[in-house]
Amino acid sequence: MRQFGDDGDDGRRLAALVRTGLDAVADPMFDRLAGLVRTVLDVPVALVSLVDADRQFFPGAYGLGDPWARERQTPLSHSFCRHVVDTAQPLIVVDARTDPRVRGNLAIEDLGVVGYAGMPVYDAEGRVLGSLCAIDHEPRHWTEQELSILADLAAACSDSLQLRIASYHADQRVRTAAEGADRAQLMIERSRLLLRASAALGAATSSDEVVDTVRDLVIGNLDPAYVGVSWVEADGHMQLASGRLLPPDLADRWATYGAEIRTPSGLAARTGRTVVLPDLAAVAEHTPDAFGTFQRMGWQAAVSVPLPGVHGPIGSLTFCWKQRYAPEEAEHAVLTALAGLVAQALLRASAYDDRRTAAETMQKALLSPLPEVDNARMVARYAPAHRGDLVGGDWYDAVRIDDDRLAVLIGDVAGHGVTAAATMGLYRSMLRALLVDRYDYPSVLLDRFERAARLLGVGGIATVMVAYLTAEPTGGHTMTWANAGHLPPTIVLPDGSISQLPNGGPLLGGLRGVVRRTHTRLLPAGTRLVLYTDGLVETRTRPIDEGVDDLHAVLTGMPGAALDDLADAMMEIIAAGDREDDASLLLIETS
Repeated sequence: MRQFGDDGDDGRRLAALVRTGLDAVADPMFDRLAGLVRTVLDVPVALVSLVDADRQFFPGAYGLGDPWARERQTPLSHSFCRHVVDTAQPLIVVDARTDPRVRGNLAIEDLGVVGYAGMPVYDAEGRVLGSLCAIDHEPRHWTEQELSILADLAAACSDSLQLRIASYHADQRVRTAAEGADRAQLMIERSRLLLRASAALGAATSSDEVVDTVRDLVIGNLDPAYVGVSWVEADGHMQLASGRLLPPDLADRWATYGAEIRTPSGLAARTGRTVVLPDLAAVAEHTPDAFGTFQRMGWQAAVSVPLPGVHGPIGSLTFCWKQRYAPEEAEHAVLTALAGLVAQALLRASAYDDRRTAAETMQKALLSPLPEVDNARMVARYAPAHRGDLVGGDWYDAVRIDDDRLAVLIGDVAGHGVTAAATMGLYRSMLRALLVDRYDYPSVLLDRFERAARLLGVGGIATVMVAYLTAEPTGGHTMTWANAGHLPPTIVLPDGSISQLPNGGPLLGGLRGVVRRTHTRLLPAGTRLVLYTDGLVETRTRPIDEGVDDLHAVLTGMPGAALDDLADAMMEIIAAGDREDDASLLLIETS
């Protein structure tokens, strides 16, 4: 392995590090980038790690424990990332404890690094300054998709580092050159624009957010009247991603169009070259199909820049002005760099959308439709948390045992993300199998389930309540239930009185040898039973007791309301944008 400082190139590499202006201090943009890696790859720790002569430091970090979170640096004895710098290649480690390249590294013991994936980040000359890395505390078999996403994010990180170095050089030129001060100042402003763009676009998770971010950034700088983003579809057609910024009829007109239609966006995407149309005469000559739109919108000029992709342009970024406009050479460079950042952001947003769609589809598949029964009515709701974990471990279920007996369940597996959802799916399926196998007291059923989960190696802390509703010949139901640490359900009797069932016993997956009790209660016809998870009523700043009081207020304020209306009102106890945890709700009305 090459040792640091052995040659002049390493001196230039260290000089480039200095010119980034970064140190062992949190940088908001790089912290956001590390947070994005942690969310998208579902890892406990993500770092932007820069390596100098005797240490590595972390301007971007998410998930580090103390004291590392405070110090934001380690000696090279704890650095996996120095291997990335030495080899200028990604370092992918499944289990560091057995990998001969790193098994003696002190980070394994001190920082809990076991699974590791690090991608190099470069300066403009191709020198590796450090790495963008994802870290797991357990062995991790990294998928090709995960490594591809990490490589894309590392490219964005490299762009940001290069822009910081470019900004440093621009500042140096301003300080050392008396003449050309105005032009140098413009270059600084453009460099800062790109730095802001790199940070802001790194946080965008949809094409709409990308468009809005670019528009907000260029107002006051390039100051166009319109910012447009278009995709190239697989069949060569152009698809407009920014149609909501146009009048509805124009948005429909340009939603999708073929390669034969001549527009600034289409011309840039087809040729792979920047299209500059400084006035209406140029628009009419080179892109006549767009001329009518320019006249109607009062646009006089346009510049369209191809969005670079691995196999050619993936689309184009277009700016339109209401006055003649011809960019200077420096502005050409800014627009080209901005298009590169936009392309990376769109690709990341597309991957994020695919992941989110797959995760949401999996979650919905695990929440099966409620059965139809003659002696009870039921409605259910589920809402994900307002965060990047996409799915979680909440679930509800109802199983028709026979004509007179219905089993209902509500549960919550600890944690978030795909892992919690997968555990939830296993728990739900196992409980369903035990329910239909034979009738047991609910407490016995939970004991059987916990033993089966332990024997099958299915781990995970969870709360769950299981109840049987048995229809009585004289009307109403007998409710028999056991609760393993879950929030106690609420009961609304026909006369409108509201009460909570007793608190639950020990949760699942915790202590062994616990004793759970089966409870019984008669529910008159017309009773409403409300089962829910804590995400419906609780946030970090909203105590659960306060949320339960609000739930009871909804029930009191809507006597006799339809179950669907009541469920919708309960789902609004916490606004969707403030919800920090998944929320499940199951309402049953006996008859």
